[in-house]
Amino acid sequence: MGAVRLEAITWERLGDHLAERVLDLKPQDGSPWPRVAFDGAPAARPGELAQRVFEALRVRGRPALVVGTEGFLRPASLRLEYGHQDVEAYYDGWFDTGALWREVFGPLEADGDGRILPDLRDPVTDRATRSPYVQLPPGGVLLLHGPLLLRHWFPFDLSVHLLLSPGALRRRTPETEHWSLPAFARYESEVGPGTAADVLVRADDPRHPAWNG
Repeated sequence: MGAVRLEAITWERLGDHLAERVLDLKPQDGSPWPRVAFDGAPAARPGELAQRVFEALRVRGRPALVVGTEGFLRPASLRLEYGHQDVEAYYDGWFDTGALWREVFGPLEADGDGRILPDLRDPVTDRATRSPYVQLPPGGVLLLHGPLLLRHWFPFDLSVHLLLSPGALRRRTPETEHWSLPAFARYESEVGPGTAADVLVRADDPRHPAWNG
């Protein structure tokens, strides 16, 4: 990724700025439901930014739903078939993209009914969550967060990538999860999320983010 000019911002202001941008989104496919990605390694905490934007939209009177891809893990018997630390499996097979298309993106197509399943499987117990469907009204916003999101051709109307330098990613990732780091190096090489995303947020210092505006 080439040099990108970034400016310092607080997380609170960032949430407000992104919410304002979301208010103006008009999906190109005619869907009444804007779909926003918060892409980043777990260490970058993309879910926290998604929640901030959710709160900022709420006070502006816009309904939204936060969905995390950790709720759409494939069964352990499938994702751990080659062991608990297989990088290729993590990159290509941990997340149930078919279920995300069926239960989240399909209902938000132009002719969809807006009825979303917010999660499918508990990542701790590996059992079905049996969560009820959520009806997102027209104009409601999907805020989807998770890692490696920009390699699946999901129909996002706005994408935000939380960037960590390799050093920061290693420091902020628990040592027991360092085995997954090559997957993010591959993602950077193959997808270039920092340039593919509409909005780039550098989160090396969790207290002082910066973004490209």
